[in-house]
Amino acid sequence: MFDNLSQKLNKTFKTLKGHGKLSESNIQDALKEVRLALLEADVNYRIVKDFVQDIRQRALGSEVLDSLTPGQQVVKIVNEELTSLMGGSGQGLELSGQTPITIMLVGLQGSGKTTTAGKLALHIRKQGRNPCLVPADIYRPAAIEQLKKLGAQIDIPVYASDNGMKPEDICVDALSKAGEYAYDVLIMDTAGRLHVNEELMDELVRIKNRINLSEILFVADSMTGQDAVNVAKQFDQTLDITGVILTKMEGDSRGGAALSIKAVTGKPIKFIGVGEKLDALEPFFPDRMASRILGMGDMISLIERAQEEFDQKEALNLEKKIKKRDFNLEDFQKQLMQIKKLGSLDKIISMLPGTGQLNMKGLKPDETELVKVEAIINSMTRKERSDYKIIKGSRRKRIARGSGTTVQDVNRLLKNFSRTKKMMEQLTSKGLRSLPSLFN
Repeated sequence: MFDNLSQKLNKTFKTLKGHGKLSESNIQDALKEVRLALLEADVNYRIVKDFVQDIRQRALGSEVLDSLTPGQQVVKIVNEELTSLMGGSGQGLELSGQTPITIMLVGLQGSGKTTTAGKLALHIRKQGRNPCLVPADIYRPAAIEQLKKLGAQIDIPVYASDNGMKPEDICVDALSKAGEYAYDVLIMDTAGRLHVNEELMDELVRIKNRINLSEILFVADSMTGQDAVNVAKQFDQTLDITGVILTKMEGDSRGGAALSIKAVTGKPIKFIGVGEKLDALEPFFPDRMASRILGMGDMISLIERAQEEFDQKEALNLEKKIKKRDFNLEDFQKQLMQIKKLGSLDKIISMLPGTGQLNMKGLKPDETELVKVEAIINSMTRKERSDYKIIKGSRRKRIARGSGTTVQDVNRLLKNFSRTKKMMEQLTSKGLRSLPSLFN
């Protein structure tokens, strides 16, 4: 996400940092590039104008011009202004108060509401809640069945509605039965249209009038840019939405919606969808996103993701095995699976500080190599995984045939594993903990 914007901004700031002393002239030139980059990212024109003006006023002050590192001070200012533009601080769901908490998802058809409902339910359950999905879209063919399948996939209950019921009656009935089944959060998936119309809004208003809603979340396709912002404004004027969820942020989104929607509606972005999998929903933190846009990485989110996905007990067992010099290919494979849970390697790398300032074209890791590694280890016997040193010529040929790879691939894996094993033993002997390096 934001790849083009990040590259252009970092190129501009790299030039700016090259000046030992800044003047009004070279600051002006840099801000022209910033303005152009934001407009190309489909950020609202008025927002860009105000944003650049705010930076100009601060950049021409003593905070920058009298600094020993003026270029870095300008980047600091842009980071702060980007954070402010996107909302200042992260705002999560309102889950306090009387239960059940009621959340209504609204938006146009095709924005990803139904899938987002499943993702949101999964996220809420991880916080110790007992959510229930409520299908209130009676118009789109198989919409109710789609939500039921999603619920079954993640083991989340789905209220038994049908196409013969009115949407507002579905929501009211689900609310009346929530206490019976101890559901403390209801997530209502409502119908959408191809465009905003009176019929759609009237239906949503009827639901709102009959239920005391804790949250009304507008779900928008980030790929639609300023169209998403304009539609969000219309929904907000009618329903007074409490927040926004932007979907498809992992794609070719230019970022205009994420950078404009808070300024236009006054309502925060609460989550972003970053993939098709049901765990690919992230809480939105403006400060972290600003850092990622400027190539500073997002180590906090990466650490939080690792804490969520990594098995602490397994990690302690791994440490013991390394200390005993008993770390083998089976353990290596387990660690590979743990790291895959964090998401794509591209995504992990984008969160590391400094990578946004590098030209990663042609240098991004080939994830098919990880698939090869897994296939090779799966083709080994338990004895071979426990002691890789017994894997000689004939065994290597058999493993290559069984995994659909070449002997060279097997040789490369064994060489890399041997190197990683030695490195980990050295680090552990010094009292450090480390995960195996999976890159050549």
